[in-house]
Amino acid sequence: MLPLPVARALDTTLDRLVAPGYLRTGLAVRRHLPGWPADPAPGSLQGKVVAVTGATSGLGLATAEGVLALGAGLRMVVRDVDKAEGLARDLRTRFPNAPVDIDRCDVGDLDDVRRFARELEAERVDVLVHNAGAMPPRRTESPQGHELTMALHVLGPVLMTELLRPRLLGGRVLMVTSGGMYGQKLRDDDLEYLKGDYKPATAYARSKRAQVELLPVLEQRWSPEGTTVHATHPGWADTPGVVDSLPTFHKVTGPLLRDAVGGADTTVWLAATEPVPPGGRLWHDRRDRPTHLLPSTRTGSAERARTWAWVADQLDLDDA
Repeated sequence: MLPLPVARALDTTLDRLVAPGYLRTGLAVRRHLPGWPADPAPGSLQGKVVAVTGATSGLGLATAEGVLALGAGLRMVVRDVDKAEGLARDLRTRFPNAPVDIDRCDVGDLDDVRRFARELEAERVDVLVHNAGAMPPRRTESPQGHELTMALHVLGPVLMTELLRPRLLGGRVLMVTSGGMYGQKLRDDDLEYLKGDYKPATAYARSKRAQVELLPVLEQRWSPEGTTVHATHPGWADTPGVVDSLPTFHKVTGPLLRDAVGGADTTVWLAATEPVPPGGRLWHDRRDRPTHLLPSTRTGSAERARTWAWVADQLDLDDA
């Protein structure tokens, strides 16, 4: 057994070197280090409702399976209801004591988010996992005219949470972000990616950077009601999204990538572990992590405030 300070130093080294910590070996090593947080207790989500967006594949499906295994009732928030129906039948067979419901919603369409929130039948939601994501190959706009990655990863999740606040009192909100955001600074001067040549991976990472930078704002806004907000990045996981959007990366790293269960591990842990971890932080492999690795990406309070003011204006929110 390594001394705890040495284990912590090894964990931090894996994180700062990126690849060793993000691949499957990083999770495997950390699981055997002293200080690795305990798994949530069996049945720790019994009687609770967890809503997962983008729950039909990859990290979303792995998250759904993980919370069902802990006794949660699941709401699959999806665009493709037909695909979800087939998956839900399988999940109900494997987890017969946990209810599985399906809700249609395109998180990138703000009008559809509003409809979904109005029609949601659940009396409450204990955990809301914002997992839905996309990396369009060219600049694409949402039905409201917003650049799609910002609509899907920032505007839609914030609006959905705002509309569900009465059902989330004392609950947890989890943003599934990406380690790719470490390479980008917050572009409060170009949140809709109107300047320069559009690059899909850059757009994706910029929107995920915005997610992370808004964490302290959202925590301050929602915590008075007892609702905590957290972000988690999965490392490098082998998912259909990676295969479709980053085929070269997948071809090179495929055998070394984590599986979806490994990528979703911290999200499931954050959904269930007690006591509730501190909100407003970024987590990876069950430990809170720095939001910046490069001095060039650091964000000041003015840039964060301008970004929040833009989000609040697009969603017609009180920006206090």
